[in-house]
Amino acid sequence: MKNEELGEFISIDGMSNDDAIIYLMRRYGEEIKRLVYTFVKNWQQAEDITQDVFVTLYTKLDTFRGDSAIRSWIYSIAINRSKDFLKSWSYRKLAFTDKFSNDQKDTAYSAEDGFINMSEDKLLYEAVLSLQIKYREVILLHYYKEFSIREICDLLSMNESTVKTRLSRARKLLQQKYVELGGER
Repeated sequence: MKNEELGEFISIDGMSNDDAIIYLMRRYGEEIKRLVYTFVKNWQQAEDITQDVFVTLYTKLDTFRGDSAIRSWIYSIAINRSKDFLKSWSYRKLAFTDKFSNDQKDTAYSAEDGFINMSEDKLLYEAVLSLQIKYREVILLHYYKEFSIREICDLLSMNESTVKTRLSRARKLLQQKYVELGGER
């Protein structure tokens, strides 16, 4: 496996599944949790789904053929698990009950929430999270996670023109949302 940042090859072939999964969790755990959060918008659910992603990796590690970078494979699993969760009955039930409990806001914030609230980029963050998933995912993968158009095509199983179109529309929608939330043009 190639470490994209260092330009060197790291092999997990000689590692046991336990050692390989520990390495992958340390290397990609927080990154995957943040990615999942952008889909589900709930830190507890993001942590649960991230655990599920790494359990899946552990059980399927022997099936990784190396046709793509392992990072792409992990992202693909995380995106699919996030989308599955959003389609699930438990999510719909949670979203339904959250609408009724919004009047009684919880004043306890996680460390992540505190950081986001203090960040200068809060408006941009809110604008990105307000986009529909099909636009949000291409923005996040391209600009925040620095995947190429080709890699995004592979991750989302779409053709290149679809990804480019979604990215273009997402940029326009993001600009509109940002201005609506009080950002400057």
